Amino acid sequence: MATLVTGATRGIGLGLVAALAQEGAQVIGTHRGTPPAVAGVAWQPLDLADPDGPGRLAQRLDGVALDLLVCNAGVYPDKGQTLEAGHDAAMWAEAFAVNVTGVFLTIQALLPNLRAAQAPRVAIIASQMGSSERARGGAFVYRASKAAAINLGRNLAVDLAPQGIAVGIYHPGWVRTDMGGAGADIDTATAVSGLRRRFAALSLATTGCFLSHDGTELPF
Repeated sequence: MATLVTGATRGIGLGLVAALAQEGAQVIGTHRGTPPAVAGVAWQPLDLADPDGPGRLAQRLDGVALDLLVCNAGVYPDKGQTLEAGHDAAMWAEAFAVNVTGVFLTIQALLPNLRAAQAPRVAIIASQMGSSERARGGAFVYRASKAAAINLGRNLAVDLAPQGIAVGIYHPGWVRTDMGGAGADIDTATAVSGLRRRFAALSLATTGCFLSHDGTELPF
């Protein structure tokens, strides 16, 4: 059985597939453009802005059992935008296509692969910036898309539990990546290590959880 990580060419996604492959796990990473050379990672093209992409991915992975699907791919198009002049319609469309619709379509398309595993799990990488109780203003597009991703994960957890599929929602921390910036709190290795512990603990008993990389429960 395999683990699939979307958006695996850099940052947290790359850290996840590299760590898993180093331990000898069967790992599939998705990419846009040319993927990096990482020993042990099988690469598959996937552009979540293309609504047909997940279906094509599922066709290529027909018969592959997935015990863990990590929906990590995401965009933050409105960083630094102002309320008065920023957050145009194209940014809203891009963020929701990748961060929400793309997540749903990927999970939907790969349901047969998840059902083929013994204890399948889905991990949605969201953000505490999507928490309604942690609204601090700004980043309206990103915050709204991550709030939708959290809601999506909660509802999928309800509908997939009878099928034996657990769904967890995770905040990776403020990580020093291209998206998080150089001034972020933690490095990629810390985020990856914490997330992997959270994924390992995910089960039907904890499905629907919203946790930080360090295990802290977060408000929805």
